[in-house]
Amino acid sequence: MKNLLTLSALVCASIAPSAAIAAEEVNVYSYRQPFLIEPMLNEFTKETGIKVNVKFAKTGLAEKLAQEGEYSPADVLLTVDIIRLSELTEKGLVQAVDSEVLEENIPAQYQATNNEWFALTTRTRSVYSSRDRVGRLGADFTYADLAKPEFKGKICTRSGKHPYNVSLVSSMIAHEGKAETKQWLEGVKANLARKPQGNDRGQVKAIKEGLCDVSLGNSYYLGKMVNDAEQKAWADAVYINFPNQETTGTHVNISGMAMAKYAPNKDNAVKLMEFLSNDAAQSLYAEVNYEYPVKEGVKRSELVASWGDFKADTISLDEIAEHHEAAIKLLDEVKFDL
Repeated sequence: MKNLLTLSALVCASIAPSAAIAAEEVNVYSYRQPFLIEPMLNEFTKETGIKVNVKFAKTGLAEKLAQEGEYSPADVLLTVDIIRLSELTEKGLVQAVDSEVLEENIPAQYQATNNEWFALTTRTRSVYSSRDRVGRLGADFTYADLAKPEFKGKICTRSGKHPYNVSLVSSMIAHEGKAETKQWLEGVKANLARKPQGNDRGQVKAIKEGLCDVSLGNSYYLGKMVNDAEQKAWADAVYINFPNQETTGTHVNISGMAMAKYAPNKDNAVKLMEFLSNDAAQSLYAEVNYEYPVKEGVKRSELVASWGDFKADTISLDEIAEHHEAAIKLLDEVKFDL
């Protein structure tokens, strides 16, 4: 019996280290695509020994987290757009993170005042213009100009209700109020060359094909098109422009992260979040997806740097998120997508 107990103790001792190693993991729910984040997650595992398990999705993360409740395995949530981040906070699906590293690496403008979300990268909501038919738009060009008669029948855009456009409309409400923003939406709708459709790259393709002369689009899509053999001709047909340089600055949105409310691996989640805010991961974001690093001092990719410097809107992203519902309502009122 004594020998059996000794053997049992030895077995338990030999299993314990393996169990501890197996427990070193962190679970990620991500709207971000595999090709973008996997290099960073692999590097994190290499440096820390912490295994990263990822579930990718295009939609429905908030619903999934709500359904799983306190039994959710999610630790870190990766998403794009301030509207999607605010949805997670409004539904009580995340928790605050107290980290000096995150506070130091991420500018105050790009993190929640209550520490419930943190930006990882920024991207502009730019205006693309035909090189042949329009040329570069002047430094005095504004988003408001898109409603002017000179752009009648010349504008292409994806759905007004896509989060990227909703964020832009929300920022305009924050700056100009609902009445002026509604008037602007009516003017832009009247200037559309076709019904809103497709994605941002599809609008640049339409410019190349002569269907329209200008379009709204996120900045990083230009980098993607330049480096796609089939789409490079689209990119070569346009200039990227940064509106509102002499007024409020170009609208900036983010990709970001948050810690799930019931994160079972909280310490490892903090380590991953801090890693993603550090120089190495920030540089990878810049090179792989042509986004602007959120951490000051991290270089842009050469391609992104070639687009030139710009003044970014400094309005609080929390304030933009507050106008989300009002933006949706205005888009419905003017029947923007119809």
